Amino acid sequence: MSDADDPRSLVLSEITDGVCLITLNRPERLNAMSPALLERYTDVLHASEADPQARVIVVTGAGKGFCAGADLALLAQGPDALEGFASEFDAEALFAFTVSMTTPVVMAINGAAAGAGFVLALTGDVRFASRQALFLSVFSRLGLTAEYGAAWLLPRVVGPARARELLLSGRPIDADEALRIGLVSGVSESALDAAMDWARDVAAHCSPASLAAMKSQFAAAEGSDLSTHLAESLEWMSRSFQWPDLDEALAARDEGRPPRFMPGADRD
Repeated sequence: MSDADDPRSLVLSEITDGVCLITLNRPERLNAMSPALLERYTDVLHASEADPQARVIVVTGAGKGFCAGADLALLAQGPDALEGFASEFDAEALFAFTVSMTTPVVMAINGAAAGAGFVLALTGDVRFASRQALFLSVFSRLGLTAEYGAAWLLPRVVGPARARELLLSGRPIDADEALRIGLVSGVSESALDAAMDWARDVAAHCSPASLAAMKSQFAAAEGSDLSTHLAESLEWMSRSFQWPDLDEALAARDEGRPPRFMPGADRD
């Protein structure tokens, strides 16, 4: 089946227990990016962010790979095809949007994350890897540049010096090194199981309003000094004191039950 036959099959989505699982679904191509897959993934991601039932989002790949980057068939068509693809695809609506979302995004890297697929993994808030995971920036080895904001994203995950070494060399990073340098939070036999366990715990026990506020705080802190950020954090604290979440959390603790937090991304 080609991408044009049923684009909905290229990215699957389901919500269970507050966790939205998004699966890139081109296993025969190691979930390589085609225009149709990127368009579908962007639509699914935006819909998940707008769904109050989705308290945490987990992204993974079907089959043996996470995402092999741009489809080799597209690369083989030459510069004009690549330029057309890059100019027509709304990178802001995918890469920048993912980073700015109020819903936490967890990447379950179950295999190779290469090129733009490597950048896709970087857009998550948290990453878990399988023992078979492999991270490859590869851009320098293909005569390309750091694509889709990789030179902005990677230093914020592993630090500036290490990011320079990894992007400039384009060398592969296995799961053990990824854990050692902080690229991922954990390595296990099943990245998806680890990611889902983390996501279910957060969805069941954490306030959506708190999660959304913290995502905003992370974003604001990127371009702020400590004094400015401290003042903003005090403002956030004052707002949170007016939310019903603390009362609910304390009541749940006294009653020995999970808290019943309401969606709160739009709270002032």
